[in-house]
Amino acid sequence: MKKNPEIIVAGHLCLDIIPGLQNLNIQRPDDFFVPGKLVDSSPAVVSTGGCVSNTGLGLVKMGINAALMGKVGEDSFGRIIKMIFRDDWGVTNGLIVDKKSVTSHTTVISPKGYDRMFLHCPGANDTFSMSDIDFDLVAKAKHFHFGYPPLMRNMYVNDGEELVKIFRMAKECGVTTSLDMALPDPDSESGRVNWRTVLERVLPYVDIYLPSAEEILFMLDKEKFIEYQSKSSGDSIPLFTGEDLHEISSLLLDMGTKIIMIKCGHRGSYIRTADKETLSVIKTGCFNVDEWANIELWQPAFKINVRPNATGSGDATIAGFLTAYIKGCSAEKSICYANATGACSVTAPGALAGLISWEELTDRLESGWESAFLEVEGEKWEKAVNTWKRK
Repeated sequence: MKKNPEIIVAGHLCLDIIPGLQNLNIQRPDDFFVPGKLVDSSPAVVSTGGCVSNTGLGLVKMGINAALMGKVGEDSFGRIIKMIFRDDWGVTNGLIVDKKSVTSHTTVISPKGYDRMFLHCPGANDTFSMSDIDFDLVAKAKHFHFGYPPLMRNMYVNDGEELVKIFRMAKECGVTTSLDMALPDPDSESGRVNWRTVLERVLPYVDIYLPSAEEILFMLDKEKFIEYQSKSSGDSIPLFTGEDLHEISSLLLDMGTKIIMIKCGHRGSYIRTADKETLSVIKTGCFNVDEWANIELWQPAFKINVRPNATGSGDATIAGFLTAYIKGCSAEKSICYANATGACSVTAPGALAGLISWEELTDRLESGWESAFLEVEGEKWEKAVNTWKRK
């Protein structure tokens, strides 16, 4: 008899097409984007993408029994996704087919020396709804994870009403819950949503909230997001201070979530948790409240010896975090596993090719994997061994 899943991963699913541009010598973006120009490239990588693939299959690779719930169209891209899931990962169920929609796909433009850019078609993700989730199966699991509502129209219209229903129902199933985000296009319908209102409605049902620094700044303080973007030519991560993340996480805790991990790219990850009384409402056999209460620290990224390819690295970071969490690790160990998984991910194109097993990851961490340099601005922050902690 097949065992019940430990984690359910639902939400955004697409096909990623990643042209091989790492060998191009591009000094400026207009060296590449020239009308009529033919650019030679290395072979493209075609892989499944989105939260369901990147986080879900990342969990599978680390030995977690995960059930995946994503939606595709009845078309060539949908058949490719099914083939990859079946032939490469042994996953033969969990995909919902929408005959009226196209399969979501993303072309990832990632030339050497520049942050990646995306051409994204949402496709069937826009039709994803509460009815696409098997809550009978959710009730048999320990944890429910959902990703990328800003890229799924049904999840953000009407102030996130459908998203709230999904998380309310998941909590009624008796599982712990987590939510990942994506950065909306500011000029799109999703970019004009009042995301603070959506978060105020859904976070009371979210135990673990897992956005990136840029995503959550966009949602809570768009003016500051625009300011940071204008000062940084697009990569605003170096501008975030410890006080920025403390203020953001304070707002999120007030909204009702209990554990916050904010992904900070090459600067690692930040974690903030609620007090012991608040965390005690989380009912799971793998959770030690004493090891998770009142934590606030910024864990540096780990050093790697190749030029990073960041596509899907945030999803891989979440896979590492949730694996550690479900295995009963402490908050401090979980954030280390998160960063370690993210570091492995960026060593190869796509989110999954660079990942290693949980046992190999543990060996690398225990052998003394060196952290990258990190300095956190703010008088209330101090260096503490291999991390930064709030005084």
